[in-house]
Amino acid sequence: MKDKHYWFVARSHGWGWGLPCAWQGWVVYAIAFALLVACPFVFSPFKEPVAFQVCTWTVVVALVLICWKKGEPPSWR
Repeated sequence: MKDKHYWFVARSHGWGWGLPCAWQGWVVYAIAFALLVACPFVFSPFKEPVAFQVCTWTVVVALVLICWKKGEPPSWR
């Protein structure tokens, strides 16, 4: 069996992932944070609410997919 190196550990309570356990995970979190901060500057939430929501949800879904792919398998704990 191949030893996997996870970027994100599963949460100890609940479902999902906690803080990263590898530097790659921290880079992913930093990029996602920077993109989420940039979304309202690129797309005004008041003038372009649909584009703002698309930007925000794209970043969030991408982060979840990366956590799913590179993290421990999530389970309810």
